[in-house]
Amino acid sequence: MYNYQKITDDCVKCGKCIPVCTIHQVNSDEVTSPRGFIDLLGAYERGELELDRNAKDIFESCFLCTNCTAVCPNLLPTDLVIEHVRADIAKKFGIAWYKRFFFLLLRSRTLMDCLFRIGYVFTPCAFKSLPLKKSIRPRIKMPFVGQRVLPMLNFTPFLKKYRDSYRFSKKNRPQKIAIFIGCLANYNYRSIGESLMKILERLEIDVIIPKKQLCCGAPAYFTGDFDTVDFLVRRNIEYFETFIDEVDAILIPEATCSAMVKEDWERFLENKPEWRERAGKLMPKIFMATEWLYKSTKLEEILQKSDKNSQELVTYHDPCHARKVQGIFKEPRSLISQNYKMVEMSDPNRCCGFGGVTLQSEKFKYAKAAGEPKAKMIQDTKATIVSAECSACRIQLTNALDSHGVDVNFAHPLELIAKALD
Repeated sequence: MYNYQKITDDCVKCGKCIPVCTIHQVNSDEVTSPRGFIDLLGAYERGELELDRNAKDIFESCFLCTNCTAVCPNLLPTDLVIEHVRADIAKKFGIAWYKRFFFLLLRSRTLMDCLFRIGYVFTPCAFKSLPLKKSIRPRIKMPFVGQRVLPMLNFTPFLKKYRDSYRFSKKNRPQKIAIFIGCLANYNYRSIGESLMKILERLEIDVIIPKKQLCCGAPAYFTGDFDTVDFLVRRNIEYFETFIDEVDAILIPEATCSAMVKEDWERFLENKPEWRERAGKLMPKIFMATEWLYKSTKLEEILQKSDKNSQELVTYHDPCHARKVQGIFKEPRSLISQNYKMVEMSDPNRCCGFGGVTLQSEKFKYAKAAGEPKAKMIQDTKATIVSAECSACRIQLTNALDSHGVDVNFAHPLELIAKALD
C-alpha cells in the first residue's frame, strides 16, 4: 500500500486547489476535490474508511489533470496517490470486462492490428445511415457512453505503412530520430505520423520507425491496472534499449504518451531500482515532437521563409500532459504562428475533460460537462481551427464542439506545420 498518511499530514487545507480542480468545477462537492481526496486517503490508511463502492466512485471521478499539483504550496502529488489508490481499487473490485479486454489488446500489437482492421471494415455499417455535418465526425450510440462522436479507423495503421527500419535516405545524415507514435495516432489519426515524416524529410533527418513498440501504458496506469503497466513499461524499455544508441532522439507526437514515458515510467518504477535506472538512461533522448523540432532543428527558420501563409485563424488548447506536466506550450505556438494567424482563447490551460477510460465510459456526464466550457471558449475566438498536441484532447474537443453545433476543425500542430511546408 502507498503511504497515503504522509500526503494527508502535509496537506494544510489552504484550498488553493479547489478553484482549479476539473471535477470540482463540474461537481462542486468538497469530497470530490483534491483536499477531499487527500483526507479520505488518510482515513483509508488509518482504517477509518472502508474502500467500498462509494469510495471507489469518488476516487474514480478525478480527471488526473494535475491542476492541483501545479498550485499546491507543498507540491503534494495528489495525482500520484490517486493513481495508487485506483490500483488498490482494481485489486479489490476487479476491472470492468471491457477495460480488461482493452488492456489485454494493449499487450499485443498483433491483436490490436487485427481488431482495428475488423473495426475498419465494419465502420461503414455503423455510420452509413447517420448524417455527416461539414468537418464534424458522425455520431453513434455506444454502450456505456451514450451519443458520442468517435474517431474513424484506418485499415493500415501508421506502423504498418513503413518498413521496420524505414529511412528517407541511405546517406549518412547528421541527425537520426525514432518515432514513438502512440495508439490513437497509429490507428485513428494516421495523418499525425505522416505529417511528422514530411517535416523530417524536409529537414533531411533520417528516421527509424520501430514497429515492435507497444502502448506507453497510460490508459492502464490511470485506471489502476498496474500489472498491464508493468508489462508494457518493461517491454518498451527493453525494446528502446536495442536502438537508443542509433538515434539522437525518440519523438512522441502525443502529450499523454510523452508525459507517461518521460514522467510516469520512472514514478511507476520507484520500487524497482534496476528498471528505474534503465528507464532513466533513456530519458535524455525522449522528447515531445514539437519541443525537439523547435529546439533542435531549423524548422522555425524554414517556416519563416515559407510563402504559404494561411489566412485561417487558429486557437491553441494546452493539453494537461503538455503544459502542466512537461512545461511545453510555447514551442507549438511558435511553430504554428509562423504561417497561421493565432488567437488565444480565454483559458487555453483549462482541462478539456477527457479524463481517461473511466471518465469516457462510466462517468461520461462529468467529461461532457467539463468539455462544454472549452467549446464555448473556442467558439468565442471565431477561430476556424483548434489545435492541440494530443489525440485524447482531439476526441474530447471534437465531441464538445459537435454537441454545441460549433463548426470548427481540429488539427494537430504537426498537421498544420506539414501543410505549410507542403
